[in-house]
Amino acid sequence: MKKIVFLVIGLATIFGLTCNSSSVKQAVVSQKDSPKKMQDFVINISKYTRKFNPNFIIIPQNGEELAYTNGDISKKPNENYLKAIDGFGIEELFYNETLKPNEYRIGILQKLKDQKTILVSEFVNDSSFVKDAQNKNEKEGFVSFIRTKENYHYSTIPEKILNENSNDISSLKEVKNFLYLINNSNFYSKSKFLEAISNTNYDLIFIDLYHNGVIFKKEEIEKLKQKKNGGKRLIVCYMNIGAAEKYRNYWKRDWTLGNPSWLKKKYDGYDNEFWVEYWDKDWQEIIYGNDDSYAKKIIDAGFNGVYLDNIEAYYFLYND
Repeated sequence: MKKIVFLVIGLATIFGLTCNSSSVKQAVVSQKDSPKKMQDFVINISKYTRKFNPNFIIIPQNGEELAYTNGDISKKPNENYLKAIDGFGIEELFYNETLKPNEYRIGILQKLKDQKTILVSEFVNDSSFVKDAQNKNEKEGFVSFIRTKENYHYSTIPEKILNENSNDISSLKEVKNFLYLINNSNFYSKSKFLEAISNTNYDLIFIDLYHNGVIFKKEEIEKLKQKKNGGKRLIVCYMNIGAAEKYRNYWKRDWTLGNPSWLKKKYDGYDNEFWVEYWDKDWQEIIYGNDDSYAKKIIDAGFNGVYLDNIEAYYFLYND
């Protein structure tokens, strides 16, 4: 789970900021180019993973402005970016604890929903809001997952499934419900975690690549691809591409803010994470393009796709 700051200011306005400091001027230039760099990053991840599996699913979380040229919604769609992805993962669209519809984001997604599947994770502080959150998303044609305050960190499996079915799900556009379960702290063993998921009928499930530091085996992921009722489903892996996490296997002991240089900024609210200059070659090699990369490990484990978190690093690197 990431802290979401809704981007209600047009990117063109943000990128137009100026300053007399030469160092800040350089930062503004980088900021102006940063949406394009993230678009290229996602596109290249897609190209790499689909060399191994042409049907590999790519779902960026938030940053829906990237569907447009240089992240500017007043410009034409970025067709290469749209071809590279299968849907949009969105956090807290109508509800952020209580009812707070974000009309700016809703408007963007309304224009995109006929092209791509929209998967919305809402957060409500009272279970009495669950039905309304579901209804609001369903009315727009969005697929929703509603988490309550005890599930703030995506660590529990809700008892009820919206639009439960026994259909065979082979593509994102067929998905009618999903489970977002990237925090496995409530499951003391990997076997218990896998058993809990196997006993559900979700069409789509987001999980991490690891359970307590142990990577999932391909045969374990393959078993998860069948619902309890016998239908087939999709298992998609969480991957953070905009921020580095100190608890990941790629992290080196001597790393700290500014060392390496692409560890650029502290992640507010998350002491173990740093925003990265995601266009840096060393960071990108950690993520994709070689046998030791994060993406290759996900492919080797047999996942159907990746859920790309923190793509809005293009904004947060330059704004609080």
